Amino acid sequence: MGRKVILATCSLNQWALDFDGNLERILRSIEKAKSVGAKYRLGPELEICGYGCADHFYESDTLLHCFQVLRKLLESPVTQDIICDVGMPIMHHNVRYNCRVMFLNRKILLIRPKMLLANYGNNREFRWFSPWNKLRHVEEYFLPRMIQDVTGEDTVPFGDCVLSTKDTCIGSEICAELWNSRSPHVDMGLDGVEIFTNSSASYHELRKADHRVNLVKSATTKSGGIYMFANQKGCDGDRLYYDGCAMVAINGDIVAQGTQFSLDEVVRTSLTEYEHKPCHRVKVDFSLSDCNGVYLPTHQPIEWQFHTPEEEISLGPACWLWDYLRRSGQAGFLLPLSGGVDSSSTACIVYSMCVLVCQAVRDGNSQVLEDVQRVVSDVSYTPVDPRELCGRVFTTCYMASENSSEGTRNRARDLAAQVGSSHMSLNIDIAVKAMLGIFSMVTGKWPQFSANGGSTRENLALQNVQARIRMILAYLFAQLNQWALGKPGGLLVLGSANVDESLTGYFTKYDCSSADINPIGGISKTDLKSFLQYCAEQFQLTALKSIMAAPPTAELEPLADGQVSQTDESDMGMTYSELSVIGRLRKISKCGPYSMFCKLIHTWREALSPLQVAAKVKHFFKMYSVNRHKMTTVTPSYHAESYGPDDNRFDLRPFLYNTRWSWQFRAIDDQQNTYSVTCLCLAILLNTFCIGLFWCQAFV
Repeated sequence: MGRKVILATCSLNQWALDFDGNLERILRSIEKAKSVGAKYRLGPELEICGYGCADHFYESDTLLHCFQVLRKLLESPVTQDIICDVGMPIMHHNVRYNCRVMFLNRKILLIRPKMLLANYGNNREFRWFSPWNKLRHVEEYFLPRMIQDVTGEDTVPFGDCVLSTKDTCIGSEICAELWNSRSPHVDMGLDGVEIFTNSSASYHELRKADHRVNLVKSATTKSGGIYMFANQKGCDGDRLYYDGCAMVAINGDIVAQGTQFSLDEVVRTSLTEYEHKPCHRVKVDFSLSDCNGVYLPTHQPIEWQFHTPEEEISLGPACWLWDYLRRSGQAGFLLPLSGGVDSSSTACIVYSMCVLVCQAVRDGNSQVLEDVQRVVSDVSYTPVDPRELCGRVFTTCYMASENSSEGTRNRARDLAAQVGSSHMSLNIDIAVKAMLGIFSMVTGKWPQFSANGGSTRENLALQNVQARIRMILAYLFAQLNQWALGKPGGLLVLGSANVDESLTGYFTKYDCSSADINPIGGISKTDLKSFLQYCAEQFQLTALKSIMAAPPTAELEPLADGQVSQTDESDMGMTYSELSVIGRLRKISKCGPYSMFCKLIHTWREALSPLQVAAKVKHFFKMYSVNRHKMTTVTPSYHAESYGPDDNRFDLRPFLYNTRWSWQFRAIDDQQNTYSVTCLCLAILLNTFCIGLFWCQAFV
């Protein structure tokens, strides 16, 4: 006889060290779970303190405040008559663990520490936590006095154990344990566990959702049962955006899907179902099912709705920007808008953010409305039109020089008009000449562009001074523009350097790409072009068509007959599509110069000779190593690609290289010569075969 139960998993927009806000969101999620009759509620990883506390995990204050929040949860009437599963760090025997705490009716049932830590990509859990290595082992954990006073318990089980209710058995996994080749759910399933839970802090990357869904489905395809997945959502304080996607799977089918990108702070996903079968079990006198379960509807498999990469770019960075804006206390954004693909992409993401905000307000989201009113300093304001909201929170600025074309000025103006930003146009030539005048007064020399007979060093310096003056002006206007308009607050400067340019260092250190935050810093140029095509259709931004048709250019060198003479791909010595391939090989495939060459001579064999491939690979690594130091100061960027070069946490490399790469390049040359000789021998053999075949035909 099957029993039906109601379970709830949720995605919470937690914020690192925001203990008040985190507590309030946890309680709201429990209320929502109980409102649909759930008897078990699962939350995301480390939800009490927030996942992104980083070195704050070392502080005793963080552990103390987590227990204080736990006490308030235990005391709250909201948490009665439902098993609550929350995440927090806990020190046991002077070792810090990433834990799940399960409690019911003011009693802690068990504490389950994480056994397999995440230590790849952006994750550095071994820096702050130790894994629980004692398989199937349970110890006594002595509770702090503040918790004892509420629960009446001195000790509780701590270790690799599961929860056994009257009608079923529940086992926990924590985030990376699902990704491991020996996931705990395998052995738990063989031991009769029926409900598997996973509290996660899985950050967004383009095209990652399908991998996550497939892992959850496969967990119950093998041995049956229910798998509940909870995830953090939102920007919790740094470069990452956690994209929710709470879900439930039964016997290999997804039966409930939470939203992936949302401005809601609490997203609850519930499930009705499952039947009973018979590690260390902690028994609890509680049932997830009741005698009225026969009237509950059973689950039905659903088709997971995946976003396209263009939709992900539109939604993920937009939600991240909104969290950053409302939590920073600033009044909006300022963007140097050049009329090119990159800055236009940043503008479109801000516009998408305004679309999401207006939709959330229409849907009755009071928290979003309250945040908007605080940002614009108007408690009577209700956003309706995204363009009108853009005009209040988004300022764009075209900074022309004598090297700027009329085409980019017009494209920037037209896009600003269509998204509704408050747009300015100014000229920086006076500031550039003043800066060069100071240099000339000291040295007696005036540098010239290459087009005017100057050296390469002069040419580069003249480009850099323009870019850096733009950065100074951007911050000046961001700080004082609101003051000049008689409005309170300041503006956050937005950056617009893409991931491929960061790879090669094709930007000036401390230039106009330097900013407070950069929503496209982890996105490739090829994806950004597809994204603009999507925005042109989705938001009817017709100005984007001319932007996409124009060749990418920095416009830092003199024009030739009024036309752009400088293009990005020409300056970089490779196309953006080639850079994307190289970037993935460098980071994801872990290729150095030699192994990259060995792969690319096959990948690019239709278009490039081995000699040309060798030249491309050498050129890339020279540019990469010469400019790697720039990544130490690059603007914090939204993490979106698994090959991003972010020096802060994701891509830990030296920034001082021997840029000659003598050993590696010599290995490429040796391999190239071997490859050429092999090809020549094959050609001779083939030619000999053809001559022999001709002789046979002639003889016959």
